[in-house]
Amino acid sequence: MARNVVCCRSWGTKLLLNGRSSNNTRTLLFSLRRGSHSVAEVSRTATISPERDHTSTSPDKTVSGLSFNDGKNAFRSKTTWEIVRALAIFRLCTFDILVNKNKELLQFGQKILGKNLFRKLMKASFYGHFVAGEDQEAIKPAISNLEKFGVGAILDYSVEEDLSENETKSHMGQNTEDSVDPSDEHDKYKPHEEFADRRKGVYSARTYFYEGEEECEKRVDAFLKCIDAAASSSKDGFAAIKVTALGRPQILMRISEILNRTQYFFDHLASDSVLMDKIGNSVARDKFFEGLKTLGVEMNPEEANRIFDLIDTNKSGDIDVIEWHEFLTPQLKLSQLFRAKPQGDEKSGRPIISALTDEELIQMENMANRLTTLAEHASKTGVRLMVDAEQTYFQPAIRHLTLDLMRKFNKETPLVLNTYQCYLKDTYTKIQTDMELARREGYMFGAKLVRGAYMEQERLRASTIGYPDPIHPSYKATSKCFDEVLNAVLEETKRGNANVLVATHNENSIKVAINRMHELGISPQERKVFFGQLFGMSDAISFTLGNEGYAVYKYVPFGPVEDVLPYLSRRAMENKGLLKGVLKERGLLWGELKRRFQEGELTYNPAL
Repeated sequence: MARNVVCCRSWGTKLLLNGRSSNNTRTLLFSLRRGSHSVAEVSRTATISPERDHTSTSPDKTVSGLSFNDGKNAFRSKTTWEIVRALAIFRLCTFDILVNKNKELLQFGQKILGKNLFRKLMKASFYGHFVAGEDQEAIKPAISNLEKFGVGAILDYSVEEDLSENETKSHMGQNTEDSVDPSDEHDKYKPHEEFADRRKGVYSARTYFYEGEEECEKRVDAFLKCIDAAASSSKDGFAAIKVTALGRPQILMRISEILNRTQYFFDHLASDSVLMDKIGNSVARDKFFEGLKTLGVEMNPEEANRIFDLIDTNKSGDIDVIEWHEFLTPQLKLSQLFRAKPQGDEKSGRPIISALTDEELIQMENMANRLTTLAEHASKTGVRLMVDAEQTYFQPAIRHLTLDLMRKFNKETPLVLNTYQCYLKDTYTKIQTDMELARREGYMFGAKLVRGAYMEQERLRASTIGYPDPIHPSYKATSKCFDEVLNAVLEETKRGNANVLVATHNENSIKVAINRMHELGISPQERKVFFGQLFGMSDAISFTLGNEGYAVYKYVPFGPVEDVLPYLSRRAMENKGLLKGVLKERGLLWGELKRRFQEGELTYNPAL
C-alpha cells in the first residue's frame, strides 16, 4: 500500500523551580554527490566526513539477495529526460566554484533572466529535480509516481527564511555571552553571539529562528494542517517537527543546562565519574544523604527521606539511573535539591541550578502546550510524530520533552519517535536508557536513527567555548555506533516494544538493517521498520527497497520557486561533499541511459 507522510517545517519543560505549572505542562514535560550520508527531514542529517565513506562491512547483496546495483529496476520511475537531468545536476555539483557561489549565482540569475524565465529554467533543472512542485495540488503527479513504485512521501512545505547574519543575532535575544568562563563546565548551554547564526556549517537541516510567540502559534497551525493531510493520505502517516520551531531556543538551552546539572548532581551522589545514563549506576540512601551535604543542599532528614522514597519507586533501597530519569518529571519540585553551592566553592552562594524567570516560565509553558496540542492531534488522527534532533546544547531538553510525549501517547503504538544522532559519543548509552525507561513505564518506544547534521558547527563551538568534543573521532566510529544502535532497536522491535525509522542514504547501513531484520525474523510487511531518503537523491536505494516491499519514504519538499532557494542551496552544498554514493548513482544512471538507447527505450514513460 502506498504511504504518504507529511513533514511540515515551514514554520516544557517547565521545571518546577518555583512550584508553578499548568496541567498540560506537568503532563508533557519531563518525562553528483560524494559519499553516503544520512537524510534530511526524514533524517535531517548529513554524515560526518562523508568523503571517506569506505567503511563497508556488508556484502554486495543482503542475505535476502537484495542488491542496489540494478539500474533498470531502480530507475523504472524515471523518464529518459529525468535521467539526463539527474546526470547533469550531479555533474554540476562537482564544480566547487558553482556550489560555493550558488547563492550569488541564483540571485544573479533572477536579476538577469527575470522572474518568469528564471522560474522556467529552475523548474527544468535543480528545482525540478529536488522539489516536487509549488503547492499541494502541483505535487500530486510526483506523489502518484512514487506510490506507483512502492515509495511513500514525506511532504514538506520547504519555504525558508533567508536571514542575514545580523538578523540572526537580533533574533537571538539579549542573554548572549561574549566571553567564556572557563571554570564553568556548563557554559556549553549558554548562548554565544559568535554562534547566533545556527545555519553555519549545516547543510542538511533547516534552522528556525524565534520571531515571537505569535509566529510560533502560526507554525502550530501549519503543523496541524500537515497532520491532517498525512492522515487523509494513508494509514501510515508521519509528520516531523522541530522543537525550536515552537518556542524560543534559549529556553531549551536553559532547560538543557538544568538537566545537565542534574546529571552532574547524580554522578556525584553515585561517587562515580561515569555518565548519568549508565545503567547499573546507583545511589544508596546513606550515600544520597552524604551527597546532599557534600553539595551543600540544605534539607532536613525527614525531607531528604521523603525525596529518596519518592525516587526509589521499586523500594530497593537504591536509586538507579532509570528511577532518576523518572524523578525528572514535572510532578516534583526540584528547587530544594538544586539550591546548593557548587562543590569546592564555600564562598559562593550560587545555586547549582537557578530558577527560570517569570517570562521564561511563560514561554516554556507555551512551548509545552504547543507540543501537547500537536501530539494530541496526531494521536486522534493516527499520524506518527517524529521529533527531530538538533544541536547538543538543545538536545537534553528535546529528549526529555519527547520521552514525556512517548510516556503519554505511546501506550498502545509508537506514535511519537525520538531522533538519535549516532555521531554523538553518548548515543548508544542514551538509547539503551530510554528503551529501559519505556519498558519499566509500559509504553512503546519509537526511534528515528540518523548519523548527524551538525558536526562542523558542534566541533567549532566546543573548541571555541572550551568543552569536550561530543562527536565521535572518525567516520568509522560513527558507523560502528550507528550499527550498534540499530541492532539494539531492532532487537527491541522484535520483542514487540518498538518501531524504528532508519533515516540514511548510506547503502551499507541499509544492508546491515535488512540483514539484521532477516536474522531476527522481522518481515518488511510487519511495517515496524521504515527507511527514508531525500527526493532526488539515492533513488537506486529507495526504489529498490520499494520494489521489494520495504516501508520506504521519500522526503518530498514543495513550495514556490523563489521561496525554496535556501533549500536548493543546501542541497547543492550537501552534494558537493559527497563522493562514493553519487558516483555510484551516476554510474547506474549512465548504465540505464545506455541500455535504453541500445534497446530503443528512450521514449519510455513510467506513467503508462
